Amino acid sequence: QVQLGESGGGLVQAGGSLRLSCTASGRAFSLTAMAWFRQAPGKEREFVAGITWTGGTTSYADAVKGRFTIFRDNAKNTVYLQMTSLKPEDTAIYYCAARRVPLLSGSTSRGDYGNWGQGTQVTVSS
Repeated sequence: QVQLGESGGGLVQAGGSLRLSCTASGRAFSLTAMAWFRQAPGKEREFVAGITWTGGTTSYADAVKGRFTIFRDNAKNTVYLQMTSLKPEDTAIYYCAARRVPLLSGSTSRGDYGNWGQGTQVTVSS
């Protein structure tokens, strides 16, 4: 089982950038599709970006396409979310997630992810 821990959140002005990191324990990380989700106050947790276990395919929510980039370094057991041109509506707790079973393809569905980090707060001021 993969255990996850996020870092890199903080307070940034609109138009700024942040890089989130998610470090995983467990040998299965390099074979597991990963994703970032976020949850704003009073809203459902939503898909932000996903990446296959090879890193060869990525997917993004329309709201972040062109501004956020997900990538991974399997040698470091880490997946990243580079966020640029941040907007106040990006304010949320950001969660890293791992698919329940290794070797599966990526997914945008929250229910397909069985391992979650504790979350990191991102606040974008206007």
